[in-house]
Amino acid sequence: MKSRLSWAAVVLAWGISQAQAGTPSPNDAYASIDTLQKAYASGALTAQGMTQLFLDRIAKIDKSGPSINAVIEVNPDALSLARASDAKPAGALRGMVVLLKDNIDTGDRMQTSAGSLALVGAPAPRDATVAAKLREAGAVILGKTNLSEWANMRSSHASSGWSGRGGQTRNPYVLDRNPSGSSAGSGAAIAAGLATVAIGTETDGSILGPASVNGLVGIKPTLGLVSRAGIVPISHSQDTAGPMARSVADAAAVLTVIAGSDPRDVATKDADQHKVDYTKALTADGLRGKRIGVVRQLAGIEPHADRALEKTIATLKAKGAIIVDNVDIPHLKEFSDDEMTVLLYDFKHDIAAYLATRTGIHVHTLADLIAFNNAHASEEMPWFGQELFLAAQEKGELTDKAYVEASTRAKRLAGPEGIDAALAAHHLDALLAPSWGPAFPTDLLLGDHVVSGDPTIGGVSAPAAIAGYPSITLPVDMTHGLPVGVVFFGTKWSEATLITVAYGTEQALNAFQPPTFLPTLP
Repeated sequence: MKSRLSWAAVVLAWGISQAQAGTPSPNDAYASIDTLQKAYASGALTAQGMTQLFLDRIAKIDKSGPSINAVIEVNPDALSLARASDAKPAGALRGMVVLLKDNIDTGDRMQTSAGSLALVGAPAPRDATVAAKLREAGAVILGKTNLSEWANMRSSHASSGWSGRGGQTRNPYVLDRNPSGSSAGSGAAIAAGLATVAIGTETDGSILGPASVNGLVGIKPTLGLVSRAGIVPISHSQDTAGPMARSVADAAAVLTVIAGSDPRDVATKDADQHKVDYTKALTADGLRGKRIGVVRQLAGIEPHADRALEKTIATLKAKGAIIVDNVDIPHLKEFSDDEMTVLLYDFKHDIAAYLATRTGIHVHTLADLIAFNNAHASEEMPWFGQELFLAAQEKGELTDKAYVEASTRAKRLAGPEGIDAALAAHHLDALLAPSWGPAFPTDLLLGDHVVSGDPTIGGVSAPAAIAGYPSITLPVDMTHGLPVGVVFFGTKWSEATLITVAYGTEQALNAFQPPTFLPTLP
């Protein structure tokens, strides 16, 4: 394993050679959407040039060099798509190079596998609605990113960012640290400058966790703002897709494109009434007068995360926000068991419905997936099993009393009687909590057969995830070479408010730093 200095030298030398050749430099890999749009308009850069830059970086950083292993598949048509974008310059995301998590269907030559060999075969027959909206906006879909297999719904002892198809994704900041899951590849790829933005998916923490430990902005939207049609599901009660980016502005631009009603997803029926142009929420003085409640119930777990929280509170005060400290969310400890009950029932039902949309594969039910894993145990289960699959298989219909009661109770306690009650009691615009602490070691990468498990489910993300309310995470500090962030969350459809608050915080702290691919902590 090379040292930090040697990897930096390799990247610098490559950047010099690229600049001398007159093509985009590695610095352009970290350019914002706004910067790239202006460069395209002036002719200084092209979508084809940027796509080639990212393909080169994937080869040099992801597949060799530091070997992040974030990209599970490159789109063989990426360059032709980029050339088409240059020939027809139109769309809000014209020429922006995007990576999709490998549980999002694309009706092209790429696979959609959720990281499982069971789904490798014929590609999906059509684009997920999210993918279609990105294409309509002019984005270039560069490829698919690795993930925690089945979005971390197969085993309660899984390693974040590992899949049978893709192997282990590494954290680009410190290579033997956990990239968090399940959108591990999306987070690692954007931090490493392998695309401009990515799409992740979340059931509980799977956007916020990887965004946080990879130093990114991640938005988990309101359930029903973004269509789930064509996305490999866990739970229709909690699943959503959302942007992962290096700035609040980039995340807001992507959310504006992918939000909206879709007849393929009944949950989105009200989305068009609530979606807005989220880039208009990027206001310079937006923090002034905002009432932010600090949820210390979700603090006290990791000291570096707590220090990041205090730094954020001081920043918010300095920018004119009104801080209401030590706000309690009622019933915070009362819905975790109900959540797992709901997820198990939903998964058995929802995965069968999704598999019915696929052709050219040989699995059609959860029972088929269990049998496939047993038959391919050396490839699919070398490190951990499928106890969540087995537990889900034992569940009955969605009309079961146990399911109906758990679903109703969890939503009520997390939403109206939880987050909404806390906001109303103190007349708050948003709630604030520490995000995950610095990424912990990935035992699998260290050669140990004891795996780490996913730290996200049931943590700071849980109240908003279960309620179906929005959250946004952003980096606020670095510690020992690793990013640390915070999470803002609020009531249903409050994305614009959260973006305003996050943008004001980001502009004051400017905390994003590109990774340097340390092999381990000093």
